Amino acid sequence: MSDDHTHVQEFFTARAADWDRKFPDDGPAYAAAVGELGLREGNHVLDAGCGTGRALTPLRAAVGPSGVVVGADLTPAMLEAAVRAGRDRDGRLLLADVAALPLRSESLDAVFGAGLIAHLPRPQENLRELARVVRPGGTLALFHPIGRAALAARQGRQITPEDLRAEPNLRPLLTGSGWRMTSYVDEDDRFLALAVREA
Repeated sequence: MSDDHTHVQEFFTARAADWDRKFPDDGPAYAAAVGELGLREGNHVLDAGCGTGRALTPLRAAVGPSGVVVGADLTPAMLEAAVRAGRDRDGRLLLADVAALPLRSESLDAVFGAGLIAHLPRPQENLRELARVVRPGGTLALFHPIGRAALAARQGRQITPEDLRAEPNLRPLLTGSGWRMTSYVDEDDRFLALAVREA
């Protein structure tokens, strides 16, 4: 995690062109995670830190043609890759920082965040901003297509007790940000924490 947005942009800019080729088999995991959000026809949903937009197609399928899908990302190269993949047809792409979203308060029914939590510079504050744009009773999904242990092994590191995605850390973090965790799964083939926006 870093306060330096330049570092985050540099990290993802260098990887944008090959991102989808590097992870070609994640589509079904994204679709399954979106399915757990409980979206309905006509809902408004944000893909926060959307990257190349891999969640936009299942999000669009979930909310239908009358729904609204927005993908926000800090890195222009990632959004350009989303456009090249044609995913801008499934949602409106915004060059925006999830720490200061250009969206009205309580304008959304749900937020989907894949791989997001590790890149939030001020997690509690940033999750509070996501809560701001979601109506009370709306949902949040924090997702990764592989679990914490598998990801750590892939990256050649150990999981530390400070890992924000660990349930004992994530639950109070969400609570302090206006969310109530309703489900937590950390398995080799996926990480998915679901939360509801408190009134």
